[in-house]
Amino acid sequence: MKKFLFVIVSLLSFSWALAQVNINTATAQELQTLNGIGPAKAAAIVEYRTANGPFKSPEDIKNVRGIGNGIYQKISSEITVGNGQAARTPAARPATQQQQPQPAAAKPATPAAKPATSAAKPSASKPAAARPAVNKPAAANP
Repeated sequence: MKKFLFVIVSLLSFSWALAQVNINTATAQELQTLNGIGPAKAAAIVEYRTANGPFKSPEDIKNVRGIGNGIYQKISSEITVGNGQAARTPAARPATQQQQPQPAAAKPATPAAKPATSAAKPSASKPAAARPAVNKPAAANP
């Protein structure tokens, strides 16, 4: 009988260990069950979620201040966002899937102005007021 109870208790605790934490609905206390997440980081996750809305993917948790690649690697197998999308470790990604390159930063719409020079170049076509008067011979009227 003791063995039977031990097996039941072991199975229940094992199934609890395999349960993933939904980072979109978990309370701060539930988040603290994750490896490396204490009260401060759990509060930061809840605060980030409140300010920015639900996480779209498990990787988005790295946007929370204090959670980087190291902590993400520790908890990635234990978290989900609730739509069946569990975190994937880099080894679990298919070999054909490549990361999309990030778009380049936007360039300014107008080019920088060239500095004005003090010596102006002589122009081939001067305005009429600036040209000296030229005496033209009068046309003969027939």
